[in-house]
Amino acid sequence: MAEAAPQHLALPSGLLELCALLGAPRDSLRGPDQVAQKRGGTHLPSLDPEVLSVFVPPFVSKEDSQTAGANCVTPNKSKRRSFRKKREKPKAEPGNGLLEGPRGPDSEDVCIPNGVDLLALPQLCFPGGVCVASEPKEDGVHFLVLTDVCGTRTHGVVAQFYRPLHDEHCFYNGQAHWEPSRLSGSMAGGFVPYAVCVVSRFPYYNAFRDCLSCLLTHLKSCKDFEVENHIKDFAAKLSLIPSPPPGPLHLTYNMKPLQVVFPSRADPESPVIDLDLHLPLLCFRPEKVLQILTCLLTEQRIVFFSSNWALLTLVTECFLVYLHPLQWKHTFVPILSGQMLDFVMAPTSFLMGCHLDHFEEVSKEADGLILINIDIGSITYSSDHMDVPDIPLLAAQTFIQRVQGLQLHHELDLTRLRASTDLNDGRACRRAWQQRLNAEIQQLSLHLLVSIFREVKNHLNYEHRVFNSEEFLKTRAPGDQQFYKQVLETYMFHSFLKARLNRSMDAFAQMDLNTQSEEDRTNGLFLSPRRPTVEKMASRKASSLHAARRRLVVSLPNLQDIAIPELPPRNSSLRKMDTADRQSGSTVLNVTPQATYTFKIPEIHFPLVAQCVQAYYSDFVNLLSKAMNCLAPDNSVLLARYLYLRGLVHLMQGQLLDALLDFQSLYKTDLRIFPADLVKRMVESMSGPECAQAERTPELRRLISEFLDQPGEAPKADDHVKNFELPRKHMQLDDFVQRVQESGIVKDASIISRLFDALTVGRQKLIDPETFKDLYTCWKKIEAEAQEVSLPAAVMECLDKNECVYKLSSSVKTSRGVGKLAMTQKRLLLLTEGTPGYVEICTFRNIEEVRSTTVAILFLRIPTLKIKMVSKKEVFEANLKTECDLWHLMVKEMWAGKKLADVHKDPQYIQQALTHVLLMDAVVSTLQSTSAIYAASKLSYFDKMKNEMPMAVPKTTAETLKHKINPSAGETFPQDVDVLLYTPGHLDPAEKVGDAHPKLWCALSEGKVIVFDASSWTIHQHCFRVGTSRLNCMAMVEQNQVWVGSEDSVIYIINIHSMSCNKQLSDHRTSVTGLVVQGGTAAPSQVYSCSVDGTVLAWDVSSLQVIRRFQPLNGGLSSIRLHRGCLWCCTGNSITVVTTNGSPCQELNTKKFFQEQSISFLGFQLVPEQEQLWVACAGYNDIYIWSLEDLARPPQRIHLPDCCKVNCMLRVKRQIWVGGTGLSQGKSKGKIYVINAERKEVEKELVAHTDTVKTLCSAEDRYVLSGSGREEGKIAIWNVE
Repeated sequence: MAEAAPQHLALPSGLLELCALLGAPRDSLRGPDQVAQKRGGTHLPSLDPEVLSVFVPPFVSKEDSQTAGANCVTPNKSKRRSFRKKREKPKAEPGNGLLEGPRGPDSEDVCIPNGVDLLALPQLCFPGGVCVASEPKEDGVHFLVLTDVCGTRTHGVVAQFYRPLHDEHCFYNGQAHWEPSRLSGSMAGGFVPYAVCVVSRFPYYNAFRDCLSCLLTHLKSCKDFEVENHIKDFAAKLSLIPSPPPGPLHLTYNMKPLQVVFPSRADPESPVIDLDLHLPLLCFRPEKVLQILTCLLTEQRIVFFSSNWALLTLVTECFLVYLHPLQWKHTFVPILSGQMLDFVMAPTSFLMGCHLDHFEEVSKEADGLILINIDIGSITYSSDHMDVPDIPLLAAQTFIQRVQGLQLHHELDLTRLRASTDLNDGRACRRAWQQRLNAEIQQLSLHLLVSIFREVKNHLNYEHRVFNSEEFLKTRAPGDQQFYKQVLETYMFHSFLKARLNRSMDAFAQMDLNTQSEEDRTNGLFLSPRRPTVEKMASRKASSLHAARRRLVVSLPNLQDIAIPELPPRNSSLRKMDTADRQSGSTVLNVTPQATYTFKIPEIHFPLVAQCVQAYYSDFVNLLSKAMNCLAPDNSVLLARYLYLRGLVHLMQGQLLDALLDFQSLYKTDLRIFPADLVKRMVESMSGPECAQAERTPELRRLISEFLDQPGEAPKADDHVKNFELPRKHMQLDDFVQRVQESGIVKDASIISRLFDALTVGRQKLIDPETFKDLYTCWKKIEAEAQEVSLPAAVMECLDKNECVYKLSSSVKTSRGVGKLAMTQKRLLLLTEGTPGYVEICTFRNIEEVRSTTVAILFLRIPTLKIKMVSKKEVFEANLKTECDLWHLMVKEMWAGKKLADVHKDPQYIQQALTHVLLMDAVVSTLQSTSAIYAASKLSYFDKMKNEMPMAVPKTTAETLKHKINPSAGETFPQDVDVLLYTPGHLDPAEKVGDAHPKLWCALSEGKVIVFDASSWTIHQHCFRVGTSRLNCMAMVEQNQVWVGSEDSVIYIINIHSMSCNKQLSDHRTSVTGLVVQGGTAAPSQVYSCSVDGTVLAWDVSSLQVIRRFQPLNGGLSSIRLHRGCLWCCTGNSITVVTTNGSPCQELNTKKFFQEQSISFLGFQLVPEQEQLWVACAGYNDIYIWSLEDLARPPQRIHLPDCCKVNCMLRVKRQIWVGGTGLSQGKSKGKIYVINAERKEVEKELVAHTDTVKTLCSAEDRYVLSGSGREEGKIAIWNVE
């Protein structure tokens, strides 16, 4: 028998929060004062509605299993079911109201959910009042949104229906009462309206409408005394249906005659969407839709009007979905009854709706309102002085074009289909069409938001949580300024900023990433500071509209250019736009919605006693288990949803341990939908015997310990947002670093330190506020000048598309003519005056010498810059006058940066040199003194480096090194490169073509992972986190997963397609140190993982279950390898060989071969071709080689010259690569030793890192990649011979 659920554990509720029957009180129908009308009159009286009955789950408890359907009061308050007005005696006094407040003294004691005001509910269910009708009226449905004092919303669906008013019987509380006929002639034979209201935490508008429609068919045909029982059974059904978990699995239930679908939300952050998102597009032209969205984004006081009560809620809800992930947090009351009209006098932002009959009254009585008439698609203002700005033009025109390309009429889609002969088949077809259309509408509205707010991130400082609103506004077009000024002041935008600063990967961030151009994706990481590239200049020039609206100051552009095609005539929605037209705007609409699946909920049997409920739960579990058994092994998406549902049902059955087992499996399968709060409450509520039983279950032991070990209150994340302000106090170095980072000038702390030295030359080491203000102003002025550069077409043709003009001189005389000197990241140009043209002076690579001298012209000595090129005899001269010294410093720094970039094959030297050059310019403009050039020379970092130390790297290193990349680019400090993993490219149907390239996975400090496209060594995925601890190992499992072992004892599983981590394996108790895949990455059968406590786990890849667990060693297990069916396990003092079942085979112990007691094995490599085991020892500069045929034989030794420390080893072809620290030219640097495995000698010593080499990995045996420590934090790519 199922064990009882703990009494103090609040069980999760189903879909239903409350169900109510509402109508006119019986007293008003029979009272003499209500019927004093003339006989033969046609006007029937208006009545005051009230709540007749309320039904609140749960409807059955263990205590009343035999009397669950009886009308008894539940003694335990946790088991309250419903309340209703006490049954009246035949001679009761009229006018005895039902309620005094939400709970009246004459009502049964029940618990009403928060947010449901029973006093206001009748007005909302009958917003137009209650009138007895002389003729039967059509049933109607409308929708409610109820909000509690905390701002939590619940959703209601109301179905109104009419029943005849008989002379002898009044239906009330499920009883028939005989009364003498006291009704007037006009009343007799009338029809009385009633309403059934369903309240839920979920906005299932269409589903509940279908459910209530099915209920009304029964209420129409039943006897008066049966009405209440039908409603109660209906409410009980809904209370037993769970809400579907986020994802592609929808739930269906047979309400007879309709199959009702309860759709799930797309992901945990998305709303439930169970409405037709195209309704506003049928009611309003696209321009009006944009105007309404502007009103919402600027948080106006908005009132919708319609003669259709249902449209008020549905249309307003659609607009709120359009804003996702931005959220409307202000008052939201989509339906106001006539008695609630004073709500529109509220002074704060709100979104409300009322009947069209009240339009004139509202517009006259209240000022400052946006009045929106849904019926005619109009927008008016209640005050003449109101000024609502237009949405940005480019975003608006693209949106309008896409809306005109939508197919908004299902009838057109039906023309190609046969007629449906089954009601539910036809409904399913309509639902599939609506799902596709909803997906398109969500995509185009999301793209609109991304177009509006994409560049916000360019003005954020994530480390200090600062938004520079002033500079952001300066980058907006003049016509868009007013829009952004109003939006930036809203609570909605403030919440949006918090999400950006928290690096939330929500729908906005995902769309931003997916629609980013390849140029912006690359430039966003490496161009610092950024400038408009030649390609962007050409695009800007081609658009006359863009040129007319050109920004007045610099923008840090990261938005792909959107061409502005001529808008076609507005579609009448009777045809789709041509494919070419659709593609000219964007491919966003060409989105196939995610495949969805349905699960049919079993029948619920009545009478609703405990045995029937338990039978329902048992059927539910059996169906879920059957569905899970039919799944393909790799279908983890559906498996996770089935586990979630089965866990909930087990919990409702009282089977706590079974529920925990399902949730523990869910924890491994999809962490996004794991109900952490619920599981925590379950663990805390467990009794002693349950805890003991769980401790005996290995799968539950770790899950329970995780939640019991958690602190009571987790510290709140810092979610403040600061607006950038100039400092008001003197700053020392640390404060100056933070202020410069906040300002967006530069992020690198080492460069800011050099800037500090430059500004404090010959002064106290403090920066005063005035100097900082001057620096900031000069920097922004330099940015603005670069933004406004307009290059002739001939110049743009000769430059690379990603080149930018970073510095422009004044007009000067040169040896090649008169013009302006222009500097890009690659070359110097002379933009000639008179006839627009250019002369290429030189590339920085070809410079041989740069000198600053003077030339005599008449009686003057003119400062002149002379540049000698390698390939030309002619020396270029420019009479730069007062600019000469500055240009001399800048050209030399760029020359040195280019030399270093070529020698070290690291393009970031150029980017750093550019930053130094622009800061020199800013320093000179800031100080404006005789010492300004000397101060700027403090930023000639690479020029000094070139002069003080030899630039050449060893010949062997130069020949082997292919390229260097910096995963810490954009961070304030370099970070350790802890682990590297290369994954080969393959074309998977689930991937986009661009995602099929090979990838390099880089694990940085504190659980950060960056992914590079290994075909171009550019960023594929910016930083995302897997935990917060150091990552120790990575392995590719199958072709769509990367497993990552962490110091926090968790194995994180990253989906290669979505670049998200939604699965975790938490069976290890200590730090995970090694992963090895059996069967290859293409078709792996098992994965072995090891942890520092000596435990080895064998995992089934498809089920993610531990199939074997053994502990061959007591501790210190640092790595494992699989060789010939055995596991080789490395600890500090031994290498132990065990079978895959954990049985020991042989052991290599340090005590047999080394006299020093402190020696320990650091790592090892197996060379099967030579039957050898290569081992590195901590603190030793030798590599030891044992024969696999006889581990007892003393090893051979290979000495590593000038080696100080070994960190890692890698076998590539017939070579062993050893990474660590060694001496080069008398200095400690990161070194790699390449050893020929056959000759057992060091072939190469490679020096390319200034810090120790921490990790090595191979890329298809063609390249070796090395990652260095935090002093440098870069990755070197080496050719393999």
